[in-house]
Amino acid sequence: MSSPHTIEARVDLASDAGMRLDVFIAERLGLFSRSQARARILSVTVNGAEVRLARHIRVGDRLVVVYADPPSSDLVAQDIPLTILFENDDVVVLDKPQGLVVHPGSGNPSGTLVNGLLFHYKGFSDGFESGTPRPGIVHRLDKETSGVIIVAKNVRAHEYLAGQFRDRGVRKRYMAIVQGAMPTPEGRIEARLARDPHERKRFRCVTEGGRSAVTRYRTLQVFGTGASAHSLVLLFPRTGRTHQLRVHMLHIGAPIVGDPVYGHRDALFRDATLMLHARSLRITLPGEEEARQFVAPVPERFRSMLDLLQSSSPSKGL
Repeated sequence: MSSPHTIEARVDLASDAGMRLDVFIAERLGLFSRSQARARILSVTVNGAEVRLARHIRVGDRLVVVYADPPSSDLVAQDIPLTILFENDDVVVLDKPQGLVVHPGSGNPSGTLVNGLLFHYKGFSDGFESGTPRPGIVHRLDKETSGVIIVAKNVRAHEYLAGQFRDRGVRKRYMAIVQGAMPTPEGRIEARLARDPHERKRFRCVTEGGRSAVTRYRTLQVFGTGASAHSLVLLFPRTGRTHQLRVHMLHIGAPIVGDPVYGHRDALFRDATLMLHARSLRITLPGEEEARQFVAPVPERFRSMLDLLQSSSPSKGL
């Protein structure tokens, strides 16, 4: 896997003031096209703060762009089992299994959800710009997160769905088993997120800079007491930052069981995988006026862990 590249720049021309950041990167820096920006850019900071590509720049702004080499455009169709919850001419909604990467990239050139879609839908990539590295992908789930994911079948549907994610018009509900008890039965976490300067694959909560992130939570059940306690919770992200739920849970002292990056050692579940599941997604489909809600079944790994918790420790429903 090649190392990320970094380029620094300054906005000096008055004529560039007010330009979108992705336009400036494409037209002034000439790194790549706007359509490639989301696939290749790992992070952009303006005056030291990480920002979105839609940000408008000002004269004097100092930019640092971290980007990756382009993934291979030679997407191959692979017979990967897919669990389809719903589909029509514009979208397909799936229940992504744990361990499946969503789209090809550095370190994962194949064996992804996109490769499976290319096999099950002949000509799937024809509805998108030639060479698009992740056709149809509107949002992502981490490799070890299971659950509901929606994919567009054409550019028109992609733009329509992406607009709802961008405008926070989508409602997402996750299920998680965490270590310890939540601070309150219900609550709101508002803590900004930024990349860890010492480990680029990690994020952390910061008081300045970074990007705003908001998560609501509700506790469904608490098992055990004290240091050995575990909780079953519902998480409602109001923003869609990378690793948001995992970092927020660590931030409040209730890391998700089995998290290989942000978790703590769990004496009861030493071999557990990430206990995070995208339970439901509420979104309006192209051509429809009312939002639909799609629900993924509770995975077996959750059922098994909950059975064990129920049998080994007293529980308290809330």
